[in-house]
Amino acid sequence: MTTQPSSDPNAVVPNCYRHPGRETYVRCQRCERPICPDCMREAAVGFQCPECVAEGNRSVRRAQSVFGGNVIAKPYVTWTLLGINVVMFLAQLATDNRITSELAMWVFGVAVDSDYYRMITSAFLHRDYLHIGLNMWALYMVGPYLEQAFGHVRFLALYLLSALGGSVLSYWFDPINVASLGASGAIFGLFGAIFIVGRRLRLDLRPIMVLLVINLVITFIPGLNISWTAHVGGLITGMVVAGALAYGPKSSRTLFQSVLLLGVLAILVGLVITRTAVLLSSAA
Repeated sequence: MTTQPSSDPNAVVPNCYRHPGRETYVRCQRCERPICPDCMREAAVGFQCPECVAEGNRSVRRAQSVFGGNVIAKPYVTWTLLGINVVMFLAQLATDNRITSELAMWVFGVAVDSDYYRMITSAFLHRDYLHIGLNMWALYMVGPYLEQAFGHVRFLALYLLSALGGSVLSYWFDPINVASLGASGAIFGLFGAIFIVGRRLRLDLRPIMVLLVINLVITFIPGLNISWTAHVGGLITGMVVAGALAYGPKSSRTLFQSVLLLGVLAILVGLVITRTAVLLSSAA
């Protein structure tokens, strides 16, 4: 709402409610308080004050995806994961791979030394420039879409549980004296999640299937020294987690998803405990 100067010479000129020393004849369209040019915010009709604009923004519902994510949110978790991986790779180079030996997935170290942290830290280490380049390119391509679909917290849970799932399968089937590293388990989990999301939305799954098949074939090519256990374990875990996130009932989505995610974590922890007991009993 705007007002015109009064023709009465004795009329009191209103002052901006945020800047008392500034005379103005313009009023906020919503609250009708006088506002100066610095406080004017253009609205659909007339101008509004900053407080009314902020209040209006709070009342606008966020654009949510089918799975509860925010479709216009920035992929902060994806960017953070990319940054952590790059920083850790630079640290590997700077310490002549001393960090690699301390944080890589190593069955013997987990079972005998109780270095369970290796099952997660190994997912942030890489062997060389090609290794980290391929994994980070894949994360950059699929991460933002999944993060917007599921939301920041759910996406982070998907990523970390997939990484853990890859390490758990490695813990069961890798030689005890062989170290493994890389974000591939988590990346394969994201590939599996893309498949589940596409199926849930009834999209054309042929491109996704081709991508999965190519990567799985590469995984099993002899001589490439690729950990098939991390890839397959991450893929399975990612599909299970994505299923929980994509098919949860809308009415109780958060509770349903939380219970299933905790269930997946409990299963993985149970597999680790069981494997540790088997290894220690066989070594006794």
